[in-house]
Amino acid sequence: MATAVSEVEETQLPGVGVRYDFVTSEGDRIGVLAHRTGRRELLVYDTADPDACRNVVRLGADDTHTLAELLGTSQVSERLSELQQHIEGLTIDWLPVEANSACAGRTLREAALRTETGVSIVAVVRGEETIAAPSGDFALQRGDTAVAVGTPEGIKELFRLLQQG
Repeated sequence: MATAVSEVEETQLPGVGVRYDFVTSEGDRIGVLAHRTGRRELLVYDTADPDACRNVVRLGADDTHTLAELLGTSQVSERLSELQQHIEGLTIDWLPVEANSACAGRTLREAALRTETGVSIVAVVRGEETIAAPSGDFALQRGDTAVAVGTPEGIKELFRLLQQG
């Protein structure tokens, strides 16, 4: 008995990574956003609006490996994805400021994140508002999402700092 393989749509997102989408045999649209930093997001699209996500599950490296093991994915495809993430020099990523972050409540100048990581925070998403090009006097808050540009290594370090501080 032959197994049907779903067609996977690959979309390059410059500076972000690659999004892979497919429609399940039950008609659900599922995606994986592979950020250039190595972080992954599992996307479940809304059935009424195929461009809107009903749910986004952020996966850390350990989560990604665990899910891959459970799904029986090949280590070869994972390695190819890692190589693809590091072809270009810069990365753009959206990084959450967690509740336990030492950066929350501090200005960008005080936190010295650019000095520490070499990464620039080019915008901050706070609720429904986007603050473009925040100044050094801008204070990060718990729940903010920092839009950052830098090397993959710098982005990983900034992610760590915004998680724990």
